Amino acid sequence: MYQITQAGIQHIPVIQKLTHEIWPATYLSILSQEQLDYMIAMMYNTEELSRQLNSDHTFLLIWDGDKAIGFAGYNPKEETGIYKLNKIYLHPGYQGKGAGKLLLNAVIDQAKTAGANVLELNVNKYNKARFFYEKIGFEIYEEKDIDIGNGYWMNDFVMRKVL
Repeated sequence: MYQITQAGIQHIPVIQKLTHEIWPATYLSILSQEQLDYMIAMMYNTEELSRQLNSDHTFLLIWDGDKAIGFAGYNPKEETGIYKLNKIYLHPGYQGKGAGKLLLNAVIDQAKTAGANVLELNVNKYNKARFFYEKIGFEIYEEKDIDIGNGYWMNDFVMRKVL
């Protein structure tokens, strides 16, 4: 039975551990090891995660017993009623078993309670998760190529779901 909890500063090492376990399986067929390392160092360092957790970002962890198996992070955008799902990652061994849908539904429920009427996310154009998002009602809103520095780009679809 899966449980979802809100993450706090004390969970930063858990989020970092999950990132190092999940990202290679998710992205090594799409990105180089160098870009993967760069992005993890930029986005998941302790200072950056602390900044997010101390601002308007909400992080959720999903557990199988006492084992953390995934996480999500979201926050309100400046546009009223739109929330951004910045992160949702699930350990590969748990994909296709309902855990990801449960985690995403928890984000949707919390965002709706907070006043969201649209949930937005970015997904790499070549990430198979795109099809999961489409299956549950997300639609491509726009394409975006984002310069993340060091000569690297994120080539994404911005997807939206009306809540």
